[in-house]
Amino acid sequence: MSQTKDYRVSHLDALEAESIFVMREVMAEFERPVLLFSGGKDSIVMLRLAEKAFAPGRIPFPVMHVDTGHNFAEVLEYRDRRVAALGLNLVIASVQEAIDTGLVRELPDGTRNRIQTPVLLNAVEKYRFDALFGGARRDEEKARAKERMFSFRDEFGQWDPKNQRPELWALYNGRHHPGESIRVFPLSNWTELDVWHYIAKEQIPLPSIYYAHDREVVERDGMFYAVNEFIRLRDGETSQVRRVRYRTVGDASQTAAVLSDADTVDKVIDEVAATRITERGATRGDDKVSEAAMEDRKREGYF
Repeated sequence: MSQTKDYRVSHLDALEAESIFVMREVMAEFERPVLLFSGGKDSIVMLRLAEKAFAPGRIPFPVMHVDTGHNFAEVLEYRDRRVAALGLNLVIASVQEAIDTGLVRELPDGTRNRIQTPVLLNAVEKYRFDALFGGARRDEEKARAKERMFSFRDEFGQWDPKNQRPELWALYNGRHHPGESIRVFPLSNWTELDVWHYIAKEQIPLPSIYYAHDREVVERDGMFYAVNEFIRLRDGETSQVRRVRYRTVGDASQTAAVLSDADTVDKVIDEVAATRITERGATRGDDKVSEAAMEDRKREGYF
């Protein structure tokens, strides 16, 4: 007697299938897509999804890093090694170059997250990208929570909540005029825990800073920042060596670590499952500027 085959898919398989569908849909609808790749875990997972979406062929679009110049060395090393291994074309939109040419002006506090938006928009116009894959997830913070899978941007690269298209079932509207573009978020329905389960399932290597290691840090505003050329001690501050890891990767001048002993994927999954604070709420100084910080940056054309 034959047994009935089990066609059920896991939660993780369903998320993967949705993301791959979105990537293939973009390739069918757009002429010049690009994937934003920072060397962070979400964009690393997107690269893995792109590999599977277009296998056995190569990933059919370039990747772009909006490089503020305030990077963690481990992340840049990973970025270059991963791009070389996949044979991808890496486009670097350099904030330092934009400062040198006068496109943007350095801020008094030395941070560069805010001034990367004009650099991104300049690169979109220069290379005529019409679809930009981003790694944002709805569970990260409230500005992302209400984002569409296909996020329409006008000819100035700006987001307007009143100018977004309805998304019914899996129907995505990518129509746009020349100069307009769509930001595409294939990981919208994933959580941080889903991302880590997928990293474990696919055995995806990550930059070493995602795992617990000893590091010289300074505690500032309740967060632990690595002491480096971008974070220097202020009067009255002292550094200390603590065992930390990073939950998200951004500028070394804005991204803090968390105290942790999680030095393997399984330990990280246990840690993330137990936490009640999102990775951005726990580690990103740029998100603490105001309640509407990310919303304001979206309107200016960010991510």
